[in-house]
Amino acid sequence: MTFVRAHMRWIAGALILCLISSAWLVHAELQRARREFETQAGIVHRVLSLRAVEHEAILATLALLDTPATAEAAHRLPAIYPRIVTVLRTERTQTWAHGTLGMELSRAEASSRSAGRAWGLVSGMEQGRLWLVLAGEAASHALEIDLAGLVTDAEWPFAIDAPVRIDLMHGGHRWRIHSGADEAGGWRFGFNRPLDVRSQPFDVVAERSVGWDELPWAQMLASSAVLIGLMAGAAALAQQRIARRRAEELLRLGQVGRLNAMGELAAGMAHELNQPLTAILANTGAAVRLLRDEPPDTETARTAMEAAAGQARRAADVLGRLRRSVERPGGAERVQVVDLRAAAEAVLHLLEPRLREAGVRVGLEGAGDFRVQADPIALEQIVHNLLTNALQALLRVPATERRLTLRLANDGARASLTVTDSGPGIPAAQRPRVFAPFYTTRAEGLGLGLSLCETLAASMDGQLELLEASGRGAAFRLSLPRVSGQGMRA
Repeated sequence: MTFVRAHMRWIAGALILCLISSAWLVHAELQRARREFETQAGIVHRVLSLRAVEHEAILATLALLDTPATAEAAHRLPAIYPRIVTVLRTERTQTWAHGTLGMELSRAEASSRSAGRAWGLVSGMEQGRLWLVLAGEAASHALEIDLAGLVTDAEWPFAIDAPVRIDLMHGGHRWRIHSGADEAGGWRFGFNRPLDVRSQPFDVVAERSVGWDELPWAQMLASSAVLIGLMAGAAALAQQRIARRRAEELLRLGQVGRLNAMGELAAGMAHELNQPLTAILANTGAAVRLLRDEPPDTETARTAMEAAAGQARRAADVLGRLRRSVERPGGAERVQVVDLRAAAEAVLHLLEPRLREAGVRVGLEGAGDFRVQADPIALEQIVHNLLTNALQALLRVPATERRLTLRLANDGARASLTVTDSGPGIPAAQRPRVFAPFYTTRAEGLGLGLSLCETLAASMDGQLELLEASGRGAAFRLSLPRVSGQGMRA
C-alpha cells in the first residue's frame, strides 16, 4: 500500500495512457471494419444491380424474338438462371390467367405499357418472389424471380457466417436475402442504397454488427504492457534524479552548516588564541620565579602579571570576534522574500526517505500567506536542523508513536513555524541550556546546532524558542518578520 501511495501519480498516468492507447486501437479497428463492410456492401449492391439489368434484358429479348421457338426456349430459362422460377406469356388481346395473380399481372402490364419499360410487381415480395412484367406490341411476358437466389454463395464478398445481413426493401416490404450471425451488444454499421434499375425499385439495406470478441485485445494488451514498461522506466529515472538532487541538497546543507559552525571558528581559535595563551603562560611563569627570589622582585612580578592580564583580555577579544564571525556578517544583504511553507516543504522533501524509513507520520498544518523576510539558505538550515533533531529524538521511541507536526501560523507582523515531535522530550533541567554553545546531550553531538540556529534567526530579525511542552515531546518555534501582499514587511 505504501508503494502504491508513493507512486500513485505514475500509476494513474500509466492507466490513463493505457486507456488512451486502447481507445485509439479500438477506434482504428472499428474504422477498418467499417471501411471493409462498406466495400463489401457496395459489391453486393453492384451484383444485385447487374441481376436487375439481366432481368430487363431477358424480357426485352423475349419481346423482341417473340416466335413460337422463342416461347419454347423461354421455358428452359429456369434451368439456365435458377433464380427465374416461372416465365409467362400472354397475347395482347388476352388476359392473364392464374386468378388473383392474373389480375395483378394485368395491372402491371398496363403500367408497363404506360411507362414504356418493364414493371415490377412487388406484392409477393414478403414471400420471396418478384414478378417482372414487360408489355409488348403483340404479346407481354412476365418473369417470376426468386429473391433468395439473386446472389449465390460464391458471389458473397464476405464469409457466409459473417455477422452481415442483407435485405431488399420497398414500400415497407422487406425480404432478407442473407442472414448472418447476430452479435449481441457491440457496434453496428449500416448501408442503404437503391438499385439503379427503375423496374425493380429496391433499397439494398445491409447491417454489420461488431462484437466484443472482434476487438484487438492482443494489440491492446501488448501496447499496455509496453506503456507500463515505459512508465516504470520513466518513474525509476525520475526517482533516481530526485534522489540525486536530494543528496546534493543535503550535501550542500551539510557543507553550509559545517562552514558556518566550525570552519573559521576552529581555525581562528587555533591561530588567534595560541599567541595570548603562550604569552600568559610565559608571564605567569616569570612572575612565579620572581616571587620565589630572595628577596622577591614584586615590582617586576606585578608587571609580568599585568602583561598576563592584558593577554587574557586579548584572548577575550579574539573570542568575541570569532563569535561575531559566526553571526554571518553581511547576512542582512541576503535577506529577501521567502515562502515559509515552501521552505518547510523543501526540507521535508530532502528528509522524506529518512522519515519514511523511520516510519514517522508527518503533518504540515496551516493555510494562508506565509511569506517572510529571510535569508533562504539560513532559513533552510534552521528548518533542516530542527527536523533532524526531531527525527533523532523520535528514533528513541517505538515506531508506532513517531509523529512529527509542522504548524504554520501568522501572528500580526510575524509568521511562525512550530516543529513538534512526539519524542521523549527535553528534561526541565536541560531546557535553559539547549541554546548554549557546545551543550549537547548526545555523545556524538557538538552542541552547536541549536546555538547556530538561534544566531541565524536573530540575524534575520527573527526568534527561535523552545516552547513549553503540552505533553510528551518537544516543540520549537521559529518566528520571522512577515511580508504583506505588496512585498513589504507587515
